[in-house]
Amino acid sequence: MFPTRISTRRFFAAAAAASCVLVGITEVSTASGMPGLTIFSGVRSENQLPWRQDFGGNAGGWDRYRLRIPSKKMDLAVSQFVIDYPDYFDGKFDPDKIEVRVKGKALPLDEVTWDQENHFISIYMAEPVPAGSRVELVLSNVKNPMFGGTFYFNCEVLSPGDVPLRRYKGTWIVDVG
Repeated sequence: MFPTRISTRRFFAAAAAASCVLVGITEVSTASGMPGLTIFSGVRSENQLPWRQDFGGNAGGWDRYRLRIPSKKMDLAVSQFVIDYPDYFDGKFDPDKIEVRVKGKALPLDEVTWDQENHFISIYMAEPVPAGSRVELVLSNVKNPMFGGTFYFNCEVLSPGDVPLRRYKGTWIVDVG
C-alpha cells in the first residue's frame, strides 16, 4: 500500500515543525549560557555533570563558570576538589576568585592552586563538604580561550581521612565560542 499525497504532506509538515522546535530549544539554551544538547561526546550520560556560563561563553571574553556536582554524586564528604582540563584550553583562571557553594552559600576554603603546566586546579576545603550536598564550584574572572571549542573538564575529589587517591565524579563538557 502506498502512502497518499495528503499523509506524505502531513509527515513532512510534522517533521519540519519538530526540527524547528528542537533547533529553538538548543538556541535558547545556548543563548542563556547553558549547555546545549550533547549527543556524541564519548562521556557516558551518567558521568556528564551540569554547568553554565554566566556571560555567554564567548571566545576571548571574560566569563564565570558554574560547575555543578549533583547531591547523588557526593556519596562521601569531600576535603579537596580537583578540576583537570585539556592542554589545548588556553584560557586563564583566577585562583583568588574561586568559590565552593552549598545551598547558595560560599564555604570557607583553605587554599586554591592553579597548576598551569599540568592543567588542573586544586581546591582545598577548610572544612569537608558533607556527603549528599549539592555542590557548585564557581570560577569567576575566567578568560575564555581565544579560539572556541569543546573542552572536557574532569572532576575528581579526595575525602578526609581516606587513602590519598582521587575519585572521579564526572565531566563537564564546556563549550566556548
